[in-house]
Amino acid sequence: MPKNKQPKTNQETFDGALNRVNATKEITPDADFWVGIEGGTEENNIGEMDAFACVVIMAKDGKIGKSTTGAFFLPGKMVELIKQGKELGEADDIIFGQTNSKQKNGTVGNLTDNAVDRTKYYIDAIILALIPFKNKNLYE
Repeated sequence: MPKNKQPKTNQETFDGALNRVNATKEITPDADFWVGIEGGTEENNIGEMDAFACVVIMAKDGKIGKSTTGAFFLPGKMVELIKQGKELGEADDIIFGQTNSKQKNGTVGNLTDNAVDRTKYYIDAIILALIPFKNKNLYE
């Protein structure tokens, strides 16, 4: 996937998270685990769009754990901007009058008035991606 391209399907989002794992692995080859998180969107058949993130964790032995965050529907104005080619973070900045919000509280933080911020949003998904490592005998 080209740099700065908004993933628009679940598969593209998982691929983006795996690409992040591989990039991290190149930078820190001696780590025990590498983690990739990628935010994405997906449009349903009636024109609504939801946002979510995929998490991929890879261990030294090549074993992979993966999960997704909860998904939430985006407001129409954001959907319009994304359909015009903007990334979700760009659309977020335009609508909320911010700069680089995707590195701060993110769309989920802006839409929930920080009841759920980016960090909180990812925690459970990271824990869920660790399930295969906790239950090795079930994930062979």
